[in-house]
Amino acid sequence: MAPDELRARALAGEVTPVDAAGRLRIVLRAAGLLALLILCVPLHYLFRLFRLGSPWPKFFLGSVARVCGARVRTIGTPLRRDVFFVANHVSWIDILALGGASGTAFVAKAELATAPMVGWLAGLNRTVYVKRENRMGVADQINTLRNALADNWSITVFPEGTTTDNASLLPFKTPMLRVLEPPPPGVLVQPVVLFYGAVGEEIGWIGEEGGLNNARRVLSRRGSFPVEVHYLDPFDPNDVPGRKAIAAESRRRIEERLTTLLGHPPRPFAHMVEAVRYKAEPASPDA
Repeated sequence: MAPDELRARALAGEVTPVDAAGRLRIVLRAAGLLALLILCVPLHYLFRLFRLGSPWPKFFLGSVARVCGARVRTIGTPLRRDVFFVANHVSWIDILALGGASGTAFVAKAELATAPMVGWLAGLNRTVYVKRENRMGVADQINTLRNALADNWSITVFPEGTTTDNASLLPFKTPMLRVLEPPPPGVLVQPVVLFYGAVGEEIGWIGEEGGLNNARRVLSRRGSFPVEVHYLDPFDPNDVPGRKAIAAESRRRIEERLTTLLGHPPRPFAHMVEAVRYKAEPASPDA
């Protein structure tokens, strides 16, 4: 089946077929993942038992990214601690790439916690799960986030609230940035751009596609694909006080770099996303 047809069927929420070669690649990558688990998980828990800082989640996530086909390249320098990373969001591969590059923990939607394997892997790295619909529990989530930032030194949020096609940039949601009202002492904000190049739309988890189907498509894919992680200049959230101003400044910097990488401004996202109340713009009659 042609790649364009596969993407179209995936976007419509259909389970896309995997040929024999693709199934073999899934098996081989699963074997690689199992080997990494056998190596890293006992060592990680051993470090935790003795209350030592464990380097194994960072090594593990970066290695899993490579097993899945991602070839991660870091541009810029991530801060090592007391930093709130704000990133665009394309795929579940983002967590592997960012975790492997900087060792950051994450704030992620609660649905990820139940995703096969990925949820457990994210949990090893102390991911903070939040429920969009739990408006009454925002204060508890903010307290959890503050504790995570103190415990993990760095934490990453995806303020778009969903994944896109890497050629679009959705409005930034601000509830989880309340942790920066006021900012914890010494904490900086560092915007991050994830860029998958020409394969962004193929890798992206968008439309009506289910998470398991997206994982099957990525893991059965032939060859590797590039993932650039651009760490932009950090800024002091005290200089742009308030979560809306922090979100706007982060988005401005991310959009500027994404425009440079794409060679044109990000296009409007073409898919409805009810969970974040995003409505796609009607297609132009001339398009």
